[in-house]
Amino acid sequence: MQQRILVIEDNDDLSKLILLHLTDQSWETDLAEDGNEGYKKATTQKYDLILLDIMLPGMDGIEILKQLRSQNILTPVLMLTSKSSEIDRILGLEFGADDYVTKPFSIQELIARIKAIFRRIENLKFVLREETQGPLSFGDLSIDPIKRKVLIKNRSIDLTAKEYDLLYYFARHPGRVFNRSQLLDKVWGYGHDGYEHTVNSNINRLRSKIEINPAQPDYVLTVWGVGYKFRDT
Repeated sequence: MQQRILVIEDNDDLSKLILLHLTDQSWETDLAEDGNEGYKKATTQKYDLILLDIMLPGMDGIEILKQLRSQNILTPVLMLTSKSSEIDRILGLEFGADDYVTKPFSIQELIARIKAIFRRIENLKFVLREETQGPLSFGDLSIDPIKRKVLIKNRSIDLTAKEYDLLYYFARHPGRVFNRSQLLDKVWGYGHDGYEHTVNSNINRLRSKIEINPAQPDYVLTVWGVGYKFRDT
């Protein structure tokens, strides 16, 4: 089935360029030129990916992302950010963005990031289809992959989409050590140098939500000089 992408971008020249190259990749595209229109389309139509600019007339990109995730709309979001707005990129990741590119960006990089997100989604679908036999339990921690629900002592834990993907991938491979590049490739869908901080920040946020003492974790463990692993069963 042809993948469908919503582009929410108010810069006319940039949006035309993006749509041209997405169409060349045989992806079906739709465009919204302001935040209010983009939010309406994102909540009323079905898309496989949303390209979301942060600075928009009407609702800004961060608010759109917050509203989507609060309604449990888990459509992958690739954010388009200003090179100087680091705080926006951090907020985007905090609220559940799947990835971001900074302006000005090359079309080749944008296409590569989109393909990486689609590849990761297919990998996760394969895992759920082929491997999932039911909820996973590790002491007080329980993961239901069908509902994408995480419980600690029967208390529901609110995770972002990326935090859940990371935890589930760890839990499917208890005791196996992964370096940051491997986690980027398997969970985010890309393995570029310079993005290891993305893994670190997500693991820190995940630990703050599932660990009694994040400084001395019981589940997601640091293997010094190598990377991380989920505790042995």
